[in-house]
Amino acid sequence: MTASALLGGPAHAASAVTGETRTSSVAARTGSNASSGSDLSKTLQELEKSYNGRIGAVGIDLGTGKTVGYRADERFPFNSMFKVFACAAVLHKARTSDPGLMDKVVRWTPAELAELTANSPETTEYTDTGMTPAQLCRAGITKSDGFAGNTLLKQIGGPRGLTGFFRATGDQTSRLDRPEPRLTEWKPGEERDTTTPAAAAQTFTKLTTGKTLHARDRGRLVGWLKASLTGANRIRAGLPKDWTVGDKTGTGGAKNYGTANDLAIVWTPGSSAPIILSVFTNRNLNNTPNDDKMIASTATALAKALGRL
Repeated sequence: MTASALLGGPAHAASAVTGETRTSSVAARTGSNASSGSDLSKTLQELEKSYNGRIGAVGIDLGTGKTVGYRADERFPFNSMFKVFACAAVLHKARTSDPGLMDKVVRWTPAELAELTANSPETTEYTDTGMTPAQLCRAGITKSDGFAGNTLLKQIGGPRGLTGFFRATGDQTSRLDRPEPRLTEWKPGEERDTTTPAAAAQTFTKLTTGKTLHARDRGRLVGWLKASLTGANRIRAGLPKDWTVGDKTGTGGAKNYGTANDLAIVWTPGSSAPIILSVFTNRNLNNTPNDDKMIASTATALAKALGRL
């Protein structure tokens, strides 16, 4: 049984069996883990009431194998979070079937960029020269550059190609159907361009700590995540400042029920094994902005439930 199946809840605490990602097989625990899951559920239920919204979250401790979650199998939109997975898919393609791909210059016209100019701070500056997929990965992950994300998708066959990559990693849940900016269009019940906190966490764990990517490619991916400039007020804000965090955010905006998310790999001082935190949110009423404090508070609650705080 997968981590995703056992994390259905709304809240659950579990221990993963040793494996590539420590999330491939999960068995329920009792005792302190059950208590931590109950505390997490109570905390996030209170946050949801104050926020007038919905929170989905998963925490995985790769040192102990402990996993906790809340609404872990409910669907939420990817938003810009898809870019870290698109980058991983391009890295994998370059390593396995298209040598040199990461260093090939990709060019575009101003007209192709026009729809995403406001959300593409780096690609806008490189319209005359083009960029390599490696540069596009950096821009897409560290600055959430929208056109960079779409251009990476083109390297792997578009949204359908990324969905195929998910399936190849064993992720039967996550799906991408549209490029930016349309993929941010979401309302409750929408399944296009969505994942679940459990699926996102499990696949992200494989990509950042497992063997899905070559070790050098994992290193590049994690390096870009650590250099992210968009998540200072989300997961990072809910954790001690001396913890090392690499993350990728996503935001749908007020017109899309205030959806916002963050996915992170985190190292605590003195621990060689990281933790994975996956947080998704949306408001119950449309035309309501997201609140980064809810994501930060959820990260704190997950870290406490995992026994790291």
